[in-house]
Amino acid sequence: MTFVTLSIKDVDPNFDGSSTFVSNYNYGQAATDPIISFKTAIWFWMTPQANKPSSHDVIIGNWRPFAADASAGQVPGYGVITKIINGGLECGHGSDNRVADRIGFYKRYCDILGVS
Repeated sequence: MTFVTLSIKDVDPNFDGSSTFVSNYNYGQAATDPIISFKTAIWFWMTPQANKPSSHDVIIGNWRPFAADASAGQVPGYGVITKIINGGLECGHGSDNRVADRIGFYKRYCDILGVS
């Protein structure tokens, strides 16, 4: 498998992702404008968030868990990316339908793509 390293500047050299989530107005633009939505998604994928690595760094192997992460079972992969994206809603609260659905979707697409 080959991974492509993509910088947000490759998508749009003038894009300033830092302003994307500043206000509800900007959020509304991201929700309704496909170009802004795509740029926002790429920015979020590529940019570390507070105390979390970027999803991109996790998936390409640039992130290594600290001892506390490893002892909590956090290893590079899909689970850590889910925690980055939706951790506040889905992680550490026990089992619920959102978690079960996400796991089911993941397994279904792995089966479709023939990967494990």
